Amino acid sequence: MKIVVLAGGLSSERDVSILSGSKIAGALRSKGHQVVLIDVFMGYEGDDFDADRLFAENYDFTDNAVIGTEAPDIEAVKKSRKNQSGVFFGDHVIELCRAADIAFLGLHGGEGEDGSVQAALQLYGVKYTGSDQLGAAIAMHKGVTKGVFLNSNVPTPPSRLYKREFMGEGYLDSWEDFPCVVKPCSAGSSVGVQIVADREQFVAAVGAAFRYDDDVLVEKYIKGREFSVGVLGGKALPVIEIIPNEGWYDYENKYQAGATTEICPAELDEEIAEKMQREAEHAFEVLRLKVYGRVDFLLDSQNRFYCLEANTLPGMTPMSLLPQEAKAAGIDYPELCEKIIELSLKK
Repeated sequence: MKIVVLAGGLSSERDVSILSGSKIAGALRSKGHQVVLIDVFMGYEGDDFDADRLFAENYDFTDNAVIGTEAPDIEAVKKSRKNQSGVFFGDHVIELCRAADIAFLGLHGGEGEDGSVQAALQLYGVKYTGSDQLGAAIAMHKGVTKGVFLNSNVPTPPSRLYKREFMGEGYLDSWEDFPCVVKPCSAGSSVGVQIVADREQFVAAVGAAFRYDDDVLVEKYIKGREFSVGVLGGKALPVIEIIPNEGWYDYENKYQAGATTEICPAELDEEIAEKMQREAEHAFEVLRLKVYGRVDFLLDSQNRFYCLEANTLPGMTPMSLLPQEAKAAGIDYPELCEKIIELSLKK
């Protein structure tokens, strides 16, 4: 099978995506597929473009994918592209996608996870992995996700949505519950997220979050254990617990080796684990997601769990949660990648 793996892009999770894409491409090649790994934004900048040749050569745009401790400089990435047209797709990306049997979306955040890329590929008649544009758009916006959860009886912490266009004197006075969590609505990998203890920190955190997004979600802080549940083909995988060695599960703790301990299957009462899995499937369904995803939870000291959000293109790095959960279910990494393709071709 000819498969193009799309990675990179312009989101704050660009580096994570490149590592995910690199691992996906390697796994699929180990299964005998012809795989082109391409940066969806940079494209193929050479003068010798030939799609058949690139598939035959298993073209790979990067040989050393790593994730730093901070999000990448996106403005620098934009300036480095040869084609300065402002078009999101880099040179020859769509041609490669149309020449492939399917595009595997190794993208995280931004246009790759908000439904934009999915909508474009669908218009070009390109088959792609994961949820369609509607489910991706709903799940990407934390404020919209909250509304769906509340209307569908998915347990979730109390919250309020703040919009940059209404920002002015007294606008933030309506929030009085501290500590709380401040989140840009459409950023991923905990970029721009802060836990704040008082109003002074709160005002500063909201201002900082507006640098990443025009909408900011403020959520009641729930002290408890962190869990995630992968969903594959509509069925929950084993629950995984996430235990940062220091602090909370921020960008650095997510992607630096040894910063976090993950336990899968999680050491949970069986009844609670099963309820969390069923709620993950429920959240997956009401958000209109397809093929695969990951749903994040908090469990408080009273064994009450709260659903935080869903990820439609969860990380596929060596340390990512979904591959660990799949492994606990007896699905190795290459098999997981092929299973995602198999399910996506049927949707």
